[in-house]
Amino acid sequence: MNEHTPLEKELLKDIANAVVVEQRRARRWGIFFKLLTFFYLFLLLGLYVDNVETSTEDSDESYTALVKLDGIIADDTEASADNMIKGLRNAFEAENAKGVILRINSPGGSPVQSAYINDEIHRLRKQYPDKPLYAVVTDLCASGGYYIAAAADEIYVNRSSIIGSIGVLMSGFGFVEAMDKLGIERRLLTAGKNKAMLDPFSPFKPEESQHIHSLLTELHQHFMDTVKKGRKKRLADDPDLFTGMIWTGETAIKLGLADKLGNSSDVARDVIKAEKIVDFTPKDTYLDRLAERFGTSMAQYFSQQFKSQPQF
Repeated sequence: MNEHTPLEKELLKDIANAVVVEQRRARRWGIFFKLLTFFYLFLLLGLYVDNVETSTEDSDESYTALVKLDGIIADDTEASADNMIKGLRNAFEAENAKGVILRINSPGGSPVQSAYINDEIHRLRKQYPDKPLYAVVTDLCASGGYYIAAAADEIYVNRSSIIGSIGVLMSGFGFVEAMDKLGIERRLLTAGKNKAMLDPFSPFKPEESQHIHSLLTELHQHFMDTVKKGRKKRLADDPDLFTGMIWTGETAIKLGLADKLGNSSDVARDVIKAEKIVDFTPKDTYLDRLAERFGTSMAQYFSQQFKSQPQF
């Protein structure tokens, strides 16, 4: 058998490499189209699941609407004002909802976000006077959580729930002495003499402390006014009521911070008289969750498959 010339060997090598590259490309595109097919099927399934999940809201049967407020109240959390207000509006607007339960398990958070939700509850109660709203506390209803609960018609708690913390705080650290010991020089340039206020690497000036205390006192007054507006004459005359103290649910009832013992099922069945509960808490739909996971998976796949390929 005649041996191949060096040129023929190089040509055969190039052809073999081209075949391998083409096979890999075909396999990648095959996987890609299979993933698209599965994604399409999951979309159809998601549409069906979402319809099933919301079908109970279209029933002619009366029910109790539920909105859950869980976790820290902040602009970028599930307990944000946008999410909570959306859920509350949908709950009040639902024709077959005889009443609304706001189930709370929160340590508090943003005063502004809490105020938005409190204001909206008062507006909705005025707009729908025949549809009551009851706050039901599970483990914790403190600070901003209680700020919101105070807008309810009544507050129900467990005897072991933690209630209160009607106060305002602002915390931080100071590293001035540590910097001096380490020989670190702080270089800070500002325009405006108070722009660097609360800078942890600069001394805390008396006038700054006085201003911050004044600010916190003003926010605290807003909090107290809101609680008094919501709870009215039910509040006990206790000097510790607005000091930031916390209590058990059982003691909170004695102080007028809560009304009765009970959970969501109790309130729906015995107070609202609509035992069936429909959850109006805003949440990602099945399609939202699927799209997010699919996008992440596709990005990871193509990153692995094409990371060593030439790019233009």
